Amino acid sequence: MNTGRSGIEQLRNSYFRAVDYWLIVPILTLTMIGLFVLNHVLSSGYKDYPQNFYKQAGAAVLGICVALVICLVETHFLKLIGWCVYSFSLLLLLLVPIDGFSMEAKWGADSWLRVPVIGTFQPSELSKIGLILVVSFVLEDMAEKRITKKRGFLYLALVYAPHMVMILIQQKDFGTGMVIVFSFICILFIWGLKYRYFFLGVSSVIIAAPFVWNFYFSAIQKKRILSLLFSGSDPEAEYNLNQAKSAIASGGIAGNTSGTVVSVPVKESDFIYTAISEHMGFIGTTAVIILSFMFLMRCLYVASKATQKAYSYAIIGLTAGFAFHYIENMGMCVGLLPITGIPLPFISLGGSALLVNFISLGIILSISMERNLGNK
Repeated sequence: MNTGRSGIEQLRNSYFRAVDYWLIVPILTLTMIGLFVLNHVLSSGYKDYPQNFYKQAGAAVLGICVALVICLVETHFLKLIGWCVYSFSLLLLLLVPIDGFSMEAKWGADSWLRVPVIGTFQPSELSKIGLILVVSFVLEDMAEKRITKKRGFLYLALVYAPHMVMILIQQKDFGTGMVIVFSFICILFIWGLKYRYFFLGVSSVIIAAPFVWNFYFSAIQKKRILSLLFSGSDPEAEYNLNQAKSAIASGGIAGNTSGTVVSVPVKESDFIYTAISEHMGFIGTTAVIILSFMFLMRCLYVASKATQKAYSYAIIGLTAGFAFHYIENMGMCVGLLPITGIPLPFISLGGSALLVNFISLGIILSISMERNLGNK
């Protein structure tokens, strides 16, 4: 009996020693900041309060549990997990146009499914994880010369095509498409793609830009870009940005104490960074930047120490996705980048997005724990 207890205690102690707290602590802190700010935002006249806040808090608790469970999964199962997530997310993407539910009139994209109990769910969030995991193992096979580069890039094209067609063409979700493309470019850079191909890609984007502008971007998207480039040219299109700047300025050093908050559209999600400034001031926004930076840097460190190339590629892809979200969300709130529907990870309202973010965290933790246990 004592031997059994001793074995359990050893396993428990090994687990707690192997957990990467440099990853967990920043994310838990960001999540708590998000819940604190969301409670203030949602309680100020939002419909369905406090149920929407309870759902977010429940999603946070569930996400933490899911991340801790995933980090216990041995890393050699990640390839199987990747293909399962890839296939499941593709199935959900195919259901989006035929489920009879659309939020295109509100958000400009038909990217959501209505799910009982959960509410709405965006399948493209899962696509990010599935694509990154599948692509990482294909690129590892190419790096180890298990398959030729020509065949490998053909596989990559076949892997990406159905998801990108559904996301960009059918759902018209340009923001999510940018995240996926950016993650893929970062993985290719680490994999070792020659610079001339990056220059070729940039040239292709420049050539395609006029066609995208004329035939793909909606009138709202065009106005957002033009208002960023030519300040004051369209007061109506700049309303969200001007309100966001006013909200950030009202926060001062430690938060707005006047009791009067600035009205900012979608403050609970896309413009949550403005609410952080309002309720926590410069101290709060600086804390969010520092915590996000700590998390991203730790992810890159774990990627550099991973025991297998595919694991490094996977972490780089997931980290690039997080970085894109952080930079774009904060940048658009202060007028440095165009306004898009990109939420702030672990902070913005959205239970399904929060849960998917924790799944990504669990995958990174799993790879980190494997390395830590191997060093014991």
